[in-house]
Amino acid sequence: MAIEDTVLRTLKPEPLEAVARRVRDGDILLCSGNDPFSRLIGWSTQSPWTHVALAYRWPDVGRIMVFEAVQQLGVRTVPLGKFIAQSSTGKKPYPGKIILARHDDYADMGGKPGGAPLKRLADFAVDRFGQPFAGGEILKIALRICVGTLNRKMPKMLGPKDEYICSEYAAKCFAAVGIDIEWDGLGFIAPADFANDPKVRALARFQTR
Repeated sequence: MAIEDTVLRTLKPEPLEAVARRVRDGDILLCSGNDPFSRLIGWSTQSPWTHVALAYRWPDVGRIMVFEAVQQLGVRTVPLGKFIAQSSTGKKPYPGKIILARHDDYADMGGKPGGAPLKRLADFAVDRFGQPFAGGEILKIALRICVGTLNRKMPKMLGPKDEYICSEYAAKCFAAVGIDIEWDGLGFIAPADFANDPKVRALARFQTR
């Protein structure tokens, strides 16, 4: 059903504890941030959606973890509580708004603890943790964003390999279980493409301050 920008105003913010009870593995975290890099993403896509990440429960330590790709640091995981409390650069409180969303196809295929789809998604996500972006990789990301502002198809040489914009990483995680995020093929897969996918729906809005 896609997610309208209006949910950023109409969804009532809820405390982490209230939203956490509804989080399933593979759920989507859609962010509308106003820090400098977020503004760059928003400007390049003409959208309020600036970051996307995926949730994963880790029962043994009693945490919900977040899989994400962030500028300079690369692919990583952080606890959900930290994710909604501050930006990837440590700015507190989080400079923006965060929505919990879900892709219907993933929910329908059994996105539950111990399920085969979850294992494939988690294997792809975790295998890419810990590799920081080199200077050349950051440059490729910047060039993809620039191409995106021109609404052009991405040159093959600039396509992601081991370096990802957040939305490219999340889309690759879903691709590992056979789910394609709908987009127009121009520029790069952006956070806005997750919001615009007709099979993605908003569930709640986190209270971030």
